[in-house]
Amino acid sequence: MFPLKADVATRGFPAVSLGLIAVNVVIYLYQFFLWFDPAPASRAALGDMLYQQFVVEFGLIPCRVRDICPPMLETALAAAPPPLVTVLTSMFVHGGLLHVGANMLYLWIFGSVTEDAMGHGRFLAFYLVCGIVAAAAQFLQNPASAVPMVGASGAVAGTLGGYVVLYPQTRVRTLVIFGFFVRVISVPALVVLGLWVVLQVASSLFTFARGDVGGVAVLAHLGGFVAGLGLVHVFRGERRRARGWR
Repeated sequence: MFPLKADVATRGFPAVSLGLIAVNVVIYLYQFFLWFDPAPASRAALGDMLYQQFVVEFGLIPCRVRDICPPMLETALAAAPPPLVTVLTSMFVHGGLLHVGANMLYLWIFGSVTEDAMGHGRFLAFYLVCGIVAAAAQFLQNPASAVPMVGASGAVAGTLGGYVVLYPQTRVRTLVIFGFFVRVISVPALVVLGLWVVLQVASSLFTFARGDVGGVAVLAHLGGFVAGLGLVHVFRGERRRARGWR
């Protein structure tokens, strides 16, 4: 199943959602070309090292926040942004194609509609706050961890939480491919949100199998989703409520 579009009428251009998607994709392409090198195999190790270094420098490493990381790691991160800055930068770094692809697909489908209900500025603030809450939730689970947390999953989870509150009964146009059966059908939004959870689990299994680059943070997903549920009415535009937009 590949979700295509939420069955919700929108009136505005989703500038913020498209901007966030563009930034995430450009950054991932940069990561990819750090890793990908058409040169001889003898240089493959260098590309892999540069890729991992980028993730480590711009991912959120809990032990850096508490200043308790091993000395060797602190030395390696001498040029990295300050730990609190990585709370934001980590939202735009991904560990693999499936990771970034699933996040951006769901951000486009549900973010554009949620942005229309909130307004551009409110939605951007909502997205970032949900991402920060998601990072805090994962940090509290293991403040001494030296594994970088990366990905827009927490912020996207918040967007999904907001969407559920705003449009609980809606459906999503979904491309279903099963053998020779190919059809676009309308599926309840809650089923599609469940598919996103499956994709996140799959990305954790295939992208981070080695355990040395990034990590899929389950509590970050939960924290972001709960934040979205709780904050959606704080950020939803008064003008849109007055017009009866649902």
